[in-house]
Amino acid sequence: MRKIFTAIFTILSLATHADEGMWMPFTLPDAVYQQMCGYGFKLGKETLKPCTNDSTGAWRKEWIGSNIVNFSGFCTGEVVSPMGLVMTNHHCGFEAIRSHSTVENDYMLNGFVADSLKDELPNENMFVAFVINQQEVTDRLKSMGLDTLDSYGREIIIDSLQEVLTDEVKAQDSTYYVEIDPFYEGNAYYATTYQSYPDVRLVFALPKSMGKFGGETDNWMWPRQTCDFSVFRIYVDPVTGRPAEYSADNVPWGTSVADSLAGAEGRKGYLQVSTEGYNDGDFAMIFGYPGSTERYLSSYGIEQMRNCINDPMQQVRGVKQAVMKKHMSQSEEVRIKYDSKFAQSSNYWKNAIGMNKCIDSIGIVQMKRDFEQRLAQWIDTVDINAFPVKEDWMTKLSLQRLASYYKRRKVAARAFTLYAETFTRRANNELSTRATRYCDGMPVKGPEGKPRKQYVQFSDNSDTWDRDLDVEAMVALLKNYREQITIGGSAEYLPSFYETIDHDFNGSYQRYVENIWDKSILMTSEKIPVKLPKKLTRDPGIEFSMSLMETLADIHMVLDSLKDSIQEQERMLCAAKIRMEQELPHYSDANFTMRLTYGQIGGYKLGGYDSGYFTCPQSMINKIDLYERNSSLENNPYEEYFAEPVFKDLLTQYDQQSKCGDAATPGSPGALCFLSNTDITGGNSGSPVIDGKGRLIGLAFDGNWDSLSSDIFFDTTLARTISVDIRYVLFMMKHWGHADRLINEMNVEVK
Repeated sequence: MRKIFTAIFTILSLATHADEGMWMPFTLPDAVYQQMCGYGFKLGKETLKPCTNDSTGAWRKEWIGSNIVNFSGFCTGEVVSPMGLVMTNHHCGFEAIRSHSTVENDYMLNGFVADSLKDELPNENMFVAFVINQQEVTDRLKSMGLDTLDSYGREIIIDSLQEVLTDEVKAQDSTYYVEIDPFYEGNAYYATTYQSYPDVRLVFALPKSMGKFGGETDNWMWPRQTCDFSVFRIYVDPVTGRPAEYSADNVPWGTSVADSLAGAEGRKGYLQVSTEGYNDGDFAMIFGYPGSTERYLSSYGIEQMRNCINDPMQQVRGVKQAVMKKHMSQSEEVRIKYDSKFAQSSNYWKNAIGMNKCIDSIGIVQMKRDFEQRLAQWIDTVDINAFPVKEDWMTKLSLQRLASYYKRRKVAARAFTLYAETFTRRANNELSTRATRYCDGMPVKGPEGKPRKQYVQFSDNSDTWDRDLDVEAMVALLKNYREQITIGGSAEYLPSFYETIDHDFNGSYQRYVENIWDKSILMTSEKIPVKLPKKLTRDPGIEFSMSLMETLADIHMVLDSLKDSIQEQERMLCAAKIRMEQELPHYSDANFTMRLTYGQIGGYKLGGYDSGYFTCPQSMINKIDLYERNSSLENNPYEEYFAEPVFKDLLTQYDQQSKCGDAATPGSPGALCFLSNTDITGGNSGSPVIDGKGRLIGLAFDGNWDSLSSDIFFDTTLARTISVDIRYVLFMMKHWGHADRLINEMNVEVK
């Protein structure tokens, strides 16, 4: 990596930022490791920073990261047994649990426990991936002309190198693949080699009442009591032990013929579980795959995020969630179909609301503006001739131009969010999803080796949607889009089909939507030729699709014309910032590559309020009591505090057994959830919380309300990670699930 990104630390400067940072294990600076040791980490650096043990390039078993997995491309998981048990959050397994549920056998509502290996359930399109290697490829991409290209050209160059590197690693192992990701706003690039395992099976899940206890009421809040975990298992080829597509003959990870022949030395590693607990101030570390942060983003970018993304996102999602909730409450079949969709939508609905409140209350936009002014002053006074190499930011960075670019795209940016939330898959609406997928183009169908007649065909997925809900939601969304798109002078992005609604349906959105559902070929499984015959040119769904395509093209015309200019300026801003602050540590924004973050267990204080750092069973019992006392109400305001009676009994037993809250034993075995000042974001869900001895003590699942600005600004004073205590997890596995076979497999004792 060029000097601009070489970590130059002093212990003094690091100490003020010790709990902030998403560090790459492969480039972990010595000073970071020393600070971690000062916080209470007891193991050698080889457990954090991978290194090879022989010419094959295999990682040392001591490396903690070898036990951490990319869970299906959106969460994190950890291997916790020699037979490939993987723990992650309940909400990460939500869709898998839902997909196996029926009205007659509702695993979402009742939970699931596999009593034996043969009862473990396979999951379509699920995988876990392990990191094999990582290398910087910045110079290689630059030698291919990366810096001379626009964003489209850069993507082509990056993809081409990614293909070359993937071919190289596949020559070593056909299950390897490579992904190249940008770091430091595209000032650096790293290629990461992964190995993917596609046969992952559901093993254990609590009922939703426990795995999602508190629902949206408690989401992003503290205190929490949610037992947010689920358990899966990796299966492999029975002979080779290598990754394999699902087969009934596959065996658990680590139990193949090849693994048996390899003996103890060849056995896979896994995270050891600790039931010793923790105290205030104890070391905590999280390994995982944080999804996306934008902490280098300019003040202009943050302002546009607030007004043109978060605001319209939460507004549109509020409209569609009201319809979803209404229909889900009226039918168990509908609830099962939409449980996962509603959860995904509502999570970032609340996130957008909270982030904007944090942006305003902290004054992040002005804070960034003040910094940018200082940066501009530094650039004006710096002696550029003193630099051995002329750097791009010296001539290319212009904050004035950056401000003007964002101003010119403001209206289109807001229109794009309204469009995406209303009409794309984000809308969770089958009609609009099919319409936009048809516009985007789908794979060409036809027999191999013969002239291929091009057509689009939607599969029969009627088990995933409900017509009445979708129609009512689409009607509400169409009305809302028209109202919202006119705000801020963006009426030019009103699709032409609104004229059809006015003229042919007398303004009735209901009749318009029902007409498409009843008459359009889009809502069938029939083949739709790419070259439309005349009889289909007046199909109401096709007309709807074409109108959407035209509107999206108009929006993109503005956004795309400014995309490269904004990206270049943001990249130069990041480079200049790191150069000006070269004595300080700088980590790259999250991009769903493996990172570690560290800190200490502990709460926070705000306005005289002391959060505490863990919750006890009685706090959950109190919430359940609130639900029960109001159960006779038609609309119980505490409905998300429902839990089956068996869990109230178990919590009472857990409380009595552990004496949680005893002043003499803080963090005692009765704790449910706990806080740490570690730095996480979306994608870290399911990440292991690891103590100073490298042992698993909990699973990260959320942040507190004051962490909602963390994607753009990490507040070291108030931002906290919320994690479920592993002892709470094990207690429920044993006393509710009677899953002793799994607990024994994890080599842990549970009372």
